[in-house]
Amino acid sequence: MDKNRIQIFDTTLRDGEQVPGCKLNKDQKLRLAAQLEKLGVDVIEAGFPISSPGDYEAVEAIAKAAGDVTICALSRAVERDIETAAAAIKSARLPRIHTGIGTSDSHIKYKFNSTREKVIERAVAAVKFAKRFVEDVEFYAEDAGRTDNEFLARVCEEVLKVGATVLNIPDTTGYCLPNEYGSKIKYLVDHVKGIENATISTHCHNDLGLATANSIEGVINGARQIECTINGLGERAGNTSLEECVMIISQHPYLGFYTGINTKGLYPISRLVSDEMGMPVQPNKAIVGSNAFAHSSGIHQDGVIKKRETYEIIDPIEVGVDKSSIVLTARSGRAALAYRLKELGHDITKLELDTIYQKFLEIADRKKEVVDADLLGLMERKSELLSS
Repeated sequence: MDKNRIQIFDTTLRDGEQVPGCKLNKDQKLRLAAQLEKLGVDVIEAGFPISSPGDYEAVEAIAKAAGDVTICALSRAVERDIETAAAAIKSARLPRIHTGIGTSDSHIKYKFNSTREKVIERAVAAVKFAKRFVEDVEFYAEDAGRTDNEFLARVCEEVLKVGATVLNIPDTTGYCLPNEYGSKIKYLVDHVKGIENATISTHCHNDLGLATANSIEGVINGARQIECTINGLGERAGNTSLEECVMIISQHPYLGFYTGINTKGLYPISRLVSDEMGMPVQPNKAIVGSNAFAHSSGIHQDGVIKKRETYEIIDPIEVGVDKSSIVLTARSGRAALAYRLKELGHDITKLELDTIYQKFLEIADRKKEVVDADLLGLMERKSELLSS
């Protein structure tokens, strides 16, 4: 496997769908899965088959329709879960079972009322059982972010011995700082025997707004799979945002990593997911928000008009957005007004601009945004304004 290729594991259809109000039916999941495959993701976590008959049917349908993309089904470390997951994905060309258990002392004591040794036994048993059905078994150590590194390494080593192919190290509660999470991944790389034969995966939540930073720090320290969702959807404050991680890797080539994502599909699939789930994208969302390539400050507008790269590190076309937008407000300057008027077919002199600009500001002070209709109205009154 190319050690510089970062696998993109999309869990929009599983973790993303756990957002209240974002439930998808089978047909919606099929449509989104087809677009995720077209986007170039490496793994689609299609759902949690044991959770409901509807989710089982959706995962089964996705597995049947999928091409050369890994179709993953989630399970707990419970034989019935694993059997159900295996049945749902049996038609996939590249099936994967994703099973695991909580490893933090908090989970062991309060969730399972168990011990560290018994958790290791359950982890090993789950992976061994899953290997009866598929070769590709991913193990998740839930709440790894708050798990003691030495114990986490023990768990990882034991599941590797029985055939785990991917080790998922989730920061389930979004607690870790980037350097802490990166150090955790590095500790596993340095201390787990046989880890070079497996893929280390990040799965970070955004409770403190650090999911993307933690995922990238994980990659820098040895992870080669990022678990993420479109628009950063997920439990509570969300998951790692697929579009953010992909574009960070793309914009920092000196890191030496790349993905297989067709970045021009990022904005279209963001809109599709938003529409299907009924979950609006916040305007200031990085990469895919409506304001991501919009400029309203006069200083910024002047810079972008002269050379886009002055205030944009990403060409909007790279992510599927037609062009940058100049939004006219009371903060806009003469350069932006002249630019927009020219787009509307009106070339005006500097003297004319000075007069029209003052009238523009009067409108802008009354409205949040000056639209084309307002400008065309000004142009209809051009002679009157210039003579007054």
